[in-house]
Order: sequence, then structure tokens, then C-alpha cells
Amino acid sequence: MRTTRALVALALAVAGAGCSIKKLAINSLGNALAEGGSTYASDDDPELVAGAIPFGLKTIESLLSSSPEHPGLLLAATSGFVQYGFAFVQSEADYAEAKDLSRATALRQRAKRLYLRAIRYGLRGLDVAHPGFSSGVRTDLPGTLAKATKSDVPLLYWTAAGWGAAISISKEDAELTADLGLAEAMMRRALALDEGFENGTLHDFFISFEGGRPESAGGSVAKSRRHLARAVELSGGNRAAPFVSFAESVCVGAQDRKEFETLLHQALAVDADKVPANRLANLIAQKRARWLLSRVDELFIE
Repeated sequence: MRTTRALVALALAVAGAGCSIKKLAINSLGNALAEGGSTYASDDDPELVAGAIPFGLKTIESLLSSSPEHPGLLLAATSGFVQYGFAFVQSEADYAEAKDLSRATALRQRAKRLYLRAIRYGLRGLDVAHPGFSSGVRTDLPGTLAKATKSDVPLLYWTAAGWGAAISISKEDAELTADLGLAEAMMRRALALDEGFENGTLHDFFISFEGGRPESAGGSVAKSRRHLARAVELSGGNRAAPFVSFAESVCVGAQDRKEFETLLHQALAVDADKVPANRLANLIAQKRARWLLSRVDELFIE
């Protein structure tokens, strides 16, 4: 009997150790994947990255099914789905629209699904850091956001960015559009906590947010311009995206062709190789700048 009990105890111990080893392996791999974004960010071949990202994202999701509260994986999923959705799905919809409206529509629907997936992972990550966060933003937004700290800025940013992006291509979805205030509040909290995050990337959101709305709806070209100036200052002029965002969000609406072309040429003048961590984002922004310049006669009425 003593021998039997000893064998049972040993078997349970081994089984328990096996689970622990598996969990440790998953978390270790998760940490490696979560920290691997810099490899993509510094790549000089957007098409290669576009083909590789889906596999990486599905791998992250597989690991999250075993370790659902892994902070690094949740952040990687949130940022990954937002970036892939915008750079390689929504943007492709814009490029395709003139020739194939049905394909553009399908791509935008897919982009929306990717953004919504990102939002779910982002809110889950914020719940891990601050239990009840996802429900709290709907019941006590100021109090809930007050709990966020500087370490939460990446999740706040990517969750809000995904939310804003989903809303921007879903104007017909009244329920989703009603959440714009949540995305704005999360982004403002992130800006207050760490203005310099990712070389001023937080200001990019407000370039479009302030500049893309009429004054009657709360927009402000002056505020958008201040965000542009701050984004350029914080990045040392080494990011193309702020120039492209202002040109597209403000100059087209104001029918200011001269500033539109000036800003887009500034974007194209950014040395994509100067800051390796910005390389991929700059190449993607510069592709959009060239596309916008190719449409200048369509966008401006003289």
C-alpha cells in the first residue's frame, strides 16, 4: 500500500512538473515572440513582411490559447493586428478602390475585423494589468483611466489606435462609432503619461483626429498643426507618417494643394535607413505619399 501511494504521488509530481515545464516553455517562447517586433520594424522589404506577419500573428494566438494572460503576447497581438490591418489591408483597399470597388470593400471589411480583434486583445491586456478595466471604461471612464501608468501606454495606444481605425472605416456602424470618445480618452491618457512614446507616434493620432473633423464637430486645424509640429520635433524629423497624415487629413479638406505637395515631398525626403527601427514604417508611409501625389489632380479642384 505504501509503495502504491508513493508511485501515485510520484506520478502526480511528474505530471505537475510537466505542466509547469510546458507553461514555462510557452511563456519563454511568448516572451521571445513579443520582443521580436523590432525585426519586422527594421526590415526593408514590406512585401516580405506582409507575407510573414499572418503566420506570426496566428502563432501568437495559438500561444495565447495556452497562456491567455501573457502580457507580452497580448501586446504583440494588439499591435500586430492593428499594424497589419492598416499597412497591408486597409491601405491596399485605398489603392484598389479606383479599379476594383468590390475588392476594396472586401478589404475594408477584413481590416475592420482585424481591428476589432486587436481591440479585444488590448482590452484583455489592460484587464490583466488592471482587473475590470474593460468594463470600467464604460461605467467610470475617468476613474478607470486614472489607474493607468506609464507602463500601460503601449497597450493604451494600440488599443485606441485599433478602435479609431475601425471607426474610421465603419461610419455606418452607429454602435461602433459611439465608442470614438473612449478611443480619444485612452489616447489622451497615453499622451499625458508618455508624450515621447515611439518618437511622438501618439501625436499622429491627433493629427488625423483633430484635422479630419470639421470645426462644427469639434475638429481644429490649429490643434492638428500643433500635433504635427510636436510629432516632427519628437522624432527629429525621422518619421514620414506625420507629414502624410496632415497632408491627407487637413490639406485635402482645405484644398491647399501647395502645402499638400510640400508635406508629401518632405515625407519622401525622410531617410528611411537613418533610424532602422523606423525603416518599415517609413517605407510604408512613403508608398502612401507617392500614391497621394499621383492623385493630386483628382483631390484638388483648381
